[in-house]
This record gives sequence, C-alpha cells and structure tokens, in this order.
Amino acid sequence: MIERIAILGTGLLGTSVGLALRANGFSGEIVGWNRSADGAQTALAMGAIDSIDADPLQASRASQVILLAVPIYSTLDYMEQLSGVLGPEHLVTDVGSTKAHITAAAGKLFNTPEHAGFLPGHPMAGKERGGAALGDAKLFRGAVWLFTDDPKWHRSPASATLAENWRQCVASMGSKTIDIDATRHDKLVAWVSHLPQFVATALSALLEDEVGEAPELKDVGGRGLREMTRLGASPYSMWRDIALTNTDAVEAALFALEQRLAYIRENLRTPGLRDEFERANHFRRE
Repeated sequence: MIERIAILGTGLLGTSVGLALRANGFSGEIVGWNRSADGAQTALAMGAIDSIDADPLQASRASQVILLAVPIYSTLDYMEQLSGVLGPEHLVTDVGSTKAHITAAAGKLFNTPEHAGFLPGHPMAGKERGGAALGDAKLFRGAVWLFTDDPKWHRSPASATLAENWRQCVASMGSKTIDIDATRHDKLVAWVSHLPQFVATALSALLEDEVGEAPELKDVGGRGLREMTRLGASPYSMWRDIALTNTDAVEAALFALEQRLAYIRENLRTPGLRDEFERANHFRRE
C-alpha cells in the first residue's frame, strides 16, 4: 500500500494528479516540489499536496512513489539523479509525452532487484495551457493512461508491488490503462496528439499573419475557428521537448499531411474531394 507520494513538478498534470488522488480516496501523504515556488504554493492551496519540500531528492528519498511531472529532458535529468539515491523500496513513474528516451533510460538506470523501479507512463489528458491553477481532479476521468513497461525488467518485489499499486491509483482516477511498446507509443502519439498540435499551431500562426489585425475575425470564424485553433494557445515550452525527442515520427506525420493537403488542393473541382470528405466522415463515425 502506498503511504507517501512525491510529486516533482506541480504544473497542470502534477497538480491534477494530486487532486485526482485525493478526490478518489487516496489517504496517504502527498508532498510536492516545483521549480517555481508559486506553482507549489498554488498546488498546496488547492489541496493537491499536503506539504512542499524545497529539495526534490530529499522528498523522493522519503517517499515510496515518485511522480516526475516535468518536461521530458528534465525527467531524464532527474532519472539520472534519482537512480543514485533511491533503492529497491522505491518506484519512480512519469507523465512524459514521448517514451522512447525515457524507457531506454529506465532500463539502464532502474528496474533491477538492487535498484528502484521505474514505470514509464503517459496520461492522454491535458489542456492547451499549463500551470497549477488549471489543475483538475477530473482531468483523467475517461482518459487513457499509457504505460511502456518492459517485460524483460526484473524489479525488486517491493517496487513491483508499488508498480501494481500505482496502476490501481491510476484506475481509481477514472483512467483506462494500456500497455504499449515505447517505439510504437511514440509513432502513435505523433499521429493522434502531436500532429493535431502542430496543425493548430501552424493554422493559428498563419491566421495571425494573414488576418490577425482584423478585429471581427473571431466573430466571423465562429465555433469552427475556435475549435481548430484552440491548441494554438499551447506554449512552446510545453512542446519543445516533444519535438526534439520525437522528431522522426512527427516529421513523417507532417509530411503525410502535406501530401494530403496538396491532394485536396489539386482536387477542389474533382470527385476526389468528395472521396476525402467520405473518408473523413467515416473516421468520425467510428
């Protein structure tokens, strides 16, 4: 049974995890740390964490489960640091949006009987903006939480039990858990998560250049414009590490979209356009 969890990174996801744990019956202690003191104070005031620790390594050593809710390169950095101070009685997990680098590091630094366990995770949930103030106890309800566990790893009995307990905590938040290979994960999310973001970013940037000075733009565009550009509000800081750690898969998805758009452009006056609408409608019906 998990009695103490350390959340390193009390932004949107970290704060939402704390709130969701509390809302769904977790009775243990939750300690938080954040690079920005304001973010930690906000999470504390919202009830997502019980206390703030100024030292992330100290907070981790004193906990059973450590959740890394920081950008991907920061996750990799803390994995290096934590591997030297944690033992087989600990479990580390994360919420990173790409998994190949993190899963490879987990196999090198963790997951032996003598070391802490590491369970790579990725909740398919979020908002276009970040920050503790947007934390939501219902954020993970109905969402898929992906794990890129490797069956070849041999955790200690204690960390293996903690991994199962953490999966139960995730399920208690209302998420469906799925295990998937890390490489397959990154290719899949490039299509269903990263591509929509970069399309919204490109469209929003294009509209800013073309009609950004038109005060009536939002009224004319209506709901369709708002839905298509909602993700355009996402900050670069949230997506930089994703672009850097999943470049090949994102490039492939963007290139395929470029070709599709070119096909539509070339078939605006042919039955090919009708066929594209039919395929799009079929996808939305499923």
